[in-house]
Amino acid sequence: MLPRTYEGQVCSIARTLEVVGERWTLLIVRDALRGTRRFEDFRADLGIAHNILSDRLGKLCEAGVLERRLYQTRPDRYEYHVTPAGLDLWPVIMSLLLWGDRHRSPDGPPLLVRHRGCGGSLQPGLTCGRCGRSLGPHDCDMEPGPGAQPAGARVSPASPA
Repeated sequence: MLPRTYEGQVCSIARTLEVVGERWTLLIVRDALRGTRRFEDFRADLGIAHNILSDRLGKLCEAGVLERRLYQTRPDRYEYHVTPAGLDLWPVIMSLLLWGDRHRSPDGPPLLVRHRGCGGSLQPGLTCGRCGRSLGPHDCDMEPGPGAQPAGARVSPASPA
């Protein structure tokens, strides 16, 4: 892992990777952008160990990507909400998704991203393939694609996704 201090090195990419460069972190952000809020929901969807999830959520909150909000007392329970800094990661996540669809999805895209306005599909450059409009996180709906796993099936967390 890169050091957390950058004496002699001024690099925004290196600084960004310190926040989101670990494998589980971007998957947590992906799920948060899709509406996942609660710890157990992240765990169930990702198949991630409790301690790793707890650590990554804490780091994302510390970095200002997510915000932890109390939703229940006795016992205290929290939800994790995407901040404006987290929303700014949407283009990164969608660009990775489109690259993966093109280069790593032999059975077709596992997730289809559609423009709410006209139903067109998300294209590279984060535009709508039908109307050409630039799209953001609030402009899109997601649905299972042809490469999606059957309900209940999951790739083992230890195997490549």
